[in-house]
Amino acid sequence: MTMTFSVQDLDYLAALGPAAPSDGPIEVLEQGWTECLAGRAECPSGIRQVIWDSWRRSVSAGIGPDDGDYRFVTPEALAAKLATHRVLIAAAAQVMHGLLAYNPRGHINLTDADGTTLYFCGLDITPVGSRLLESVQGTNCTGLALAEDRLVYVLAEENFGSGLRQRRMHCAAAPIKNAQGETLAMLTLTAEPGWFHFHTLGTVQAAAEAVSRQMALQGLLEEQQTVLEVLNEGLVVLDERGCIKALNRYARQLFGVGLELIGRPFQHLGRSELSDSMGEAVRDLDCTFHLHDRSQLACLVSVCPLEQGGVIVSLRENRRIREITRRIVGTQARYTFETIQGHSRAIQDALHLGRIASRSESTTLILGESGTGKELFAQAIHNGSDRCNGPFVAVNCGAIPRDLVQSELFGHVEGAFTGSARGGSAGKFELADGGTIFLDEIGDMSFDAQVSLLRVLQEGEITRVGAKSSRQVNVRIIAATHRNLSQAVAEGAFREDLYYRLNVLNLTVPPLRMRRDDIPLLARHFLARCARSLRKSVQGFSPDAMALLSAYGWPGNVRELENSIERATNLAIGELIQPADLPLEAKQRLPLRPDQTQPAQDLSSHEMHAIVAALESTGGNIRLAARQLNVSRGGLYNKMSRFGLSAGDFRGG
Repeated sequence: MTMTFSVQDLDYLAALGPAAPSDGPIEVLEQGWTECLAGRAECPSGIRQVIWDSWRRSVSAGIGPDDGDYRFVTPEALAAKLATHRVLIAAAAQVMHGLLAYNPRGHINLTDADGTTLYFCGLDITPVGSRLLESVQGTNCTGLALAEDRLVYVLAEENFGSGLRQRRMHCAAAPIKNAQGETLAMLTLTAEPGWFHFHTLGTVQAAAEAVSRQMALQGLLEEQQTVLEVLNEGLVVLDERGCIKALNRYARQLFGVGLELIGRPFQHLGRSELSDSMGEAVRDLDCTFHLHDRSQLACLVSVCPLEQGGVIVSLRENRRIREITRRIVGTQARYTFETIQGHSRAIQDALHLGRIASRSESTTLILGESGTGKELFAQAIHNGSDRCNGPFVAVNCGAIPRDLVQSELFGHVEGAFTGSARGGSAGKFELADGGTIFLDEIGDMSFDAQVSLLRVLQEGEITRVGAKSSRQVNVRIIAATHRNLSQAVAEGAFREDLYYRLNVLNLTVPPLRMRRDDIPLLARHFLARCARSLRKSVQGFSPDAMALLSAYGWPGNVRELENSIERATNLAIGELIQPADLPLEAKQRLPLRPDQTQPAQDLSSHEMHAIVAALESTGGNIRLAARQLNVSRGGLYNKMSRFGLSAGDFRGG
């Protein structure tokens, strides 16, 4: 900001010194003011054009020369302005009081860009809330500076109102601007003639520029603070003593604290192993904070030392990182109860039990042969539960090498074993935190892993391989197996206490041979999907092909049926799948149903088939079937339960 004044301005300013005559310019100003009020249009000689134009605007606004009363904004409007400009007022007040030391018999006032007085200091008081716009108060220094949007000065006799003219006080005003060059406010100094000279203008201008710089700096700090506040990462700034200087919104949310911890030691946030690393740079340290409410907060922590002393600690919550990971790798359940195909009594009974399980948080055990769709039921239970928005993590316990089961399920710390990931790695249970973990083929889990799993069920905690402390997890467990776990317990291959922990709720997914009525429905469903993905025009099955599908025993269950339909769709030539398109097994193997006159089958070789044959031949009569099989009724019930058989499926037809 530079001062630009005309020769006329400089002559006026030269006349302001102590040796200036008391008449001369004053008489010219008085005469010119009188002529302006009388309606003269052109500016007389000896009057500054900027003042004459302002006088003319004041007359046009209907302002009377003797109307010296201040106009005020409403109390509500003033309160809002003071709140909006509190930072500006605080910055300007310090500069204004310093400037007042060189103007002991005058005063200084601060107005906003609308001409409303926000603050003052000195002897001759301009009331807070008064409006100093030219259109309200007539020609005055603040109003003229706002109209011109630049540094101006107004002598006593250049004011429009007679009250201001008679006070014999000269004024200078300079705008306070933001970083974009927009006027935020106006700083006005009023002084007696003996204390007002050319250098006064430079002083006022320097003061306004000082406030402008402070406001620009404040704006930059606020911008930086806004960036810190909106970051989806916790930031804690510590001084050289390890005390908290600042912590952003995300950090406050993570630890459940407020700004009252400013100035407190970092340990007030919670106990952690981070204390030994505060003096050196750390990157992505897996750290657990033990909070004062006895909960735990697991984070990836980085520490960046500052040259001037102190450090910046950044924190990223493990749960949120894993949520992002799950979205990327797709650990979400897709199937619901509505997507499971079938109308048979057996599948409807299983769906009924599944819906009951979905309304509970209890551990659920799903039994059934391979290929029956146990994971579909697990996903449906998850999606029908209150955890549906959380992760669904499926683990095939039989597919993990026995020496890696612990690490895969519960994670490991860095250096836990040869080849372990740098920085450690989270296990499946941590990835499933807040959701559901599906442990398929639980019967194949190693004995050591069973012990750790039992601890998760009992305590809700997991311990990474090689770690010294445990971590809390909130996971619902659904397990599944095709094995007879009760028999495995009797043989010592499965822990009895874990079996009872898992078997809180259970359901059996029936094999496909026990739901033959669903075979045509499932076959058409798979055909429609395969034809669409393979871009084939196959639309259905010939009667002979459907008869073969319905008669086949399907030892691989629904999975085998789906694969067979995909193969047949690829081979089909016309619009219908023919018997020749079906797999050789479906065409050659005899149907499961035996001739009803056939003697009872040997339970030791084809136990399930014999039970099915007996139930079919007796129409689901347990007593007659047990007699036919030469077993007790109780023994038959136990075997039926193990194979997922229901007598009701064999009745009524």
